[in-house]
Amino acid sequence: MAARPYWRGQIRLALVSIPVEIFSATKSGAAIAFHQIYEPTGQRIKYEKTVPGIGPVDVDKIIRGFEYEKGEYVLLEEKEIEGVKLESKKTLELTQFVDSKDIDAIYFEKPYYVVPADDLAEEAFIVLREALRRAHKIGLGQLVMRGREYVVSLKPCGRGMVMETLRYADEVHKAAGYFRDIPDTTPDEDLLDLANTLIDKKSGKFDASDFHDRYVDALRDLIERKKKGKTITIDKDDGPVKGGSNVIDLMAALKKSLDGPGKKPAPAAAQASAKAPAKKRTAKTAKAR
Repeated sequence: MAARPYWRGQIRLALVSIPVEIFSATKSGAAIAFHQIYEPTGQRIKYEKTVPGIGPVDVDKIIRGFEYEKGEYVLLEEKEIEGVKLESKKTLELTQFVDSKDIDAIYFEKPYYVVPADDLAEEAFIVLREALRRAHKIGLGQLVMRGREYVVSLKPCGRGMVMETLRYADEVHKAAGYFRDIPDTTPDEDLLDLANTLIDKKSGKFDASDFHDRYVDALRDLIERKKKGKTITIDKDDGPVKGGSNVIDLMAALKKSLDGPGKKPAPAAAQASAKAPAKKRTAKTAKAR
């Protein structure tokens, strides 16, 4: 069965309109779903929609309400909500073009594949795609999907394009509030050399298929063992991991890490650096730096 478009409309660039269809680029992973069970009988717990003093209610009688004061609601029917007029409900107008590096990764939310809606749209679609590719830019605009207007980006992807929804500024916590207590110091150069060598040793091309959800695998194994009536041994939690705080411990850990298996051998210069004894930094040396 062919996938159904998540959204149908047009991309508009000045006076050029390109009919497109948008499809979700991601899918849910193989998560393990649990139900709540009443242990004495083994029955699944059910939930009903109820009104205080009335009890269970018919779902057809439920409408949406906005609470403007405590206990006071403005009631809205679906047709009234659908009647809100916004051009971005059917048109993605590209209003700005930026370098992708100008947008922090934290703002990107969810990707969608964009394809031309018909044969007549293909030429304009390809022209826009290749223009973005040649300029090394991504387009920005706003689009309404499923009852919400999103800021979105548009960029080339193979023969098609990828649209990504972006978070608004007020949806992202300011990093400074979390990072302010981290000291603004320069690390020891010997430690940096070792860390860079370790990074180089483990560097390679990203392949998503190299990774899978090991937690799901472990849960499946647990479920299978329980089904077969096997005794389950619970490992004792050793508590939080305690790490060393001095340079000598970190130096030793980095050196030991370099001795482990990796994709690339460490450069000769870095190996020589790793073998050299760590120098203790005196207050005088630190001040000179």
